[in-house]
Order: sequence, then C-alpha cells, then structure tokens
Amino acid sequence: MDHGPTPPDAERLLDAVDVTWPAAEQREVAGWRLRRGVGGGKRVSAASALAAGSLPDIGAAVSGLAAWGQQPLFRVTPGEEALDDALHARGYAVIDPVVIYCAPAVSIDDGADQTARVIRVETPLRIVDEIWAEGGIGPGRRAVMDRPAGPRAVLLARVEDRPAGVAFVAIDDGIAMIHAIEVGEVFRRKGAGGALLRGAARFALEHDAPWLALAVTEANAAAHALYEGLGMTVAARYHYRVLD
Repeated sequence: MDHGPTPPDAERLLDAVDVTWPAAEQREVAGWRLRRGVGGGKRVSAASALAAGSLPDIGAAVSGLAAWGQQPLFRVTPGEEALDDALHARGYAVIDPVVIYCAPAVSIDDGADQTARVIRVETPLRIVDEIWAEGGIGPGRRAVMDRPAGPRAVLLARVEDRPAGVAFVAIDDGIAMIHAIEVGEVFRRKGAGGALLRGAARFALEHDAPWLALAVTEANAAAHALYEGLGMTVAARYHYRVLD
C-alpha cells in the first residue's frame, strides 16, 4: 500500500526525538551536541557527535557535561564505529541499546470511534501522574513534556471503564513521536497499549503528520511484540556508553 511520503531516515528520526523530547538546554561544543537533562533521563542528558562518523575530542564533551553537574554519557549510532571504539578504549561500557520503530500513522489508526478507549487529557489528572510514577516516570521526565513547541498531547487509555495506561505524543514536521508509554500492571495484555498507539496515530493524522515513531530499549520484548503486531518496523538504532 502506498502511504505517501518517503519514510524518514535514521537521522531524521533522531532529530525528531530531540524536538519532541527536548533537553532543558542544548549546546554545540567542539563537534558535540551536549544536552542538559535536569532529571529527564538519558535521551535528554547524552552527548552526541554533530557530524556522522566524526571523532570529536571526548574530553571536551566530558568537561561540558560536568559543567552542568552531569556524568559523562554518550549516544552512539551505527556508522560511528571510530567514536564507539574510542569510548570503549577509555572504559565506557554499552548501556541500553535502543531501536526506533516507525510506521505510517494511517496504517495504525483503524478509524474506529476512540471515545471509550483513549482520551486526550487537557488538564492535570492525579491518575495520570500515578500511572507514570508506577513506571518510574517522575517529575524530571514530566517536565520534558512541557517543552516541545509543536502540537502535543497526553493520552489516557481506558480498559473496562477504568484508567489503564498513559502516553505522551508530540509532532515534529510530519513525524509524531510517542513517548513515556506506561500501562498499569493489572491492565497489561488487555489492549491499552494498542489503544494508546492508535490514539497517537489519530492525533498524528489530525496534525498532518503521516508518520508515527517511538524509541524503545532492545530489552523490552513485550513492547516489541506490540509494535510489530501493529505493523511498525525498526528504522533506526543507537546505544549509550557510560563509564564502567
């Protein structure tokens, strides 16, 4: 089936991650993009090389992150083998390999009435905070959700007429990225995850974004099964390195 525009490549998807899950501050220093996370997690706290395949001075990144009170953390993508090897030689170990899934939003939105299954939360709700807190998504990550400049929404899925799962979706130039997907333990495998993805796809299409994407650790097998079951495919990869 023809879904229109050419799928976004890995570089474009990584840019969309930065825009839809933004660091508190970014600086370009000595060939690096440095991110100040303020408790928002690895995605908003890592240094990455500005030029693909380049090998900037690692010490400059370490110093720049330290100025913010952050420990050294590097994001490495395929094609950056020289950087990866240099970090390994300095004692940095691989942590949390990540894949980015992507699919046409129209292929995930089944067109059904979503009123009873997923809603967009317009005002703060305690249950939303509680579900996120259950999954370890605290104030630092919640603060990230206030930063995107483009369209964004908090989604709440319902199962058996009870709040079951939450997620955050934001859009960057045709790509809707869904973040912070969390389903309450007692509601897992009951359709809440799929409802959140379909809700995000509907939001994407309403804002002229033909693509839905998300980042997830390689270790999260249950999530992979959900995303692949909805027809999403892996479009990009990266991993982090930290001092062992």
